[in-house]
Amino acid sequence: QVQLVESGGGLVQPGGSLRLSCAASGFTFSRYDMNWYRQGPGEERDLVAGISSAGTTNYADSVKGRFSISRDSHRNTVYLQMNSLQPDDTAVYYCNALNAEEWEEYWGKGTLVTVST
Repeated sequence: QVQLVESGGGLVQPGGSLRLSCAASGFTFSRYDMNWYRQGPGEERDLVAGISSAGTTNYADSVKGRFSISRDSHRNTVYLQMNSLQPDDTAVYYCNALNAEEWEEYWGKGTLVTVST
């Protein structure tokens, strides 16, 4: 059974930091690109950051220099380190696993990040 379980969300003040984790199981983690998406209130779900199976990273312009994505193949976990958080970063953050060659994609249920005083 495929599972992507996000954790680490919560309430943080502007300028603060959080680290999100996504624990993967039920599929071959090393063969999948891993991504973090977010969806703010009344907005579409957008890509925040991605890391390929080979370790190549990419980021949305809005988070470059503030967020960092990484993966641990021993723990089958992907992380999103978020620094200098701003109210505009408030959203539900979703973990995504994608294997484009095999047309397989999985989603987690999301974790809420709220940036507010």
